Amino acid sequence: MTVSKNWQIMPSEIFAMGPIVPVLVINKVEDALPIAEALLAANINVLEVTLRTPVALDVISIIAKELPEAIVGSGTVTNRHQLQQSIDAGAKFVISPGLTKDLLQAGNEGNIALIPGISSVSELMDAADFGYDHLKFFPAEASGGVNAIKAIGAPFPNITFCPTGGINLDNVRNYLALSNVACCGASWLVPSDVVENKDWAMITKLAKETLTYVK
Repeated sequence: MTVSKNWQIMPSEIFAMGPIVPVLVINKVEDALPIAEALLAANINVLEVTLRTPVALDVISIIAKELPEAIVGSGTVTNRHQLQQSIDAGAKFVISPGLTKDLLQAGNEGNIALIPGISSVSELMDAADFGYDHLKFFPAEASGGVNAIKAIGAPFPNITFCPTGGINLDNVRNYLALSNVACCGASWLVPSDVVENKDWAMITKLAKETLTYVK
C-alpha cells in the first residue's frame, strides 16, 4: 500500500525544511500570530500547533490565513475526526502521537500529509504497511532515546524519523547526528513565561540560538 499522492506537501519536504520543528501549545488566539512571526523571523517555517488547547484549531486557521509562508501543521491528532478538523482549519500537515489503522487509512484518503507517531517496531511495521516512511518517534527520551532509534531503525533503512519528547539543548545534537533522523520536535523554543510577558523578540533569539547550535 502506498500513501496518497494527493498530499499538498510531502513529509520528506517538511522534514527537509529545517532541523527543528517547534511543538507549540498556544492558549490564546491573540498570541498565535506574534509567536508564528517570531519563529519565521528566525527562519523556522514549519510550525506544529498541538490540539491540546481549546483554541488550537482557531490558532491554526489564523496562521494559515495570515502567514501563508508558514507551513503550519496540527499536532496531537489522534483520530479521523481531528484529521478532518485540521484540514478544515487550513493545516498543511498533521502529526499524531501514536497510530491506529483507521487513522493511517484516513491519512491516505486525505489531502494533507500525516506523520504518524511510533515508539515500537510493531507500530513502525503498521505504518510501513500503509506506505508511511516519515514517522514521529514519541515519546523519544521515555522510549529509549537515541539508542532506541538506532535499534528500531536498523532493520528499516528507508524510514526517517522526527523524534519528539524529552528533547532539549543537552541532547538534541545526539539525535540529529543519527543518519535516520531529519529533524527534532522542540517544545523549548516558546517558553510559557516568555509568552505571558509577550516577549516575542526572545522567541526569535531562542530559535536563532538553537539553529546555530545544531548546525
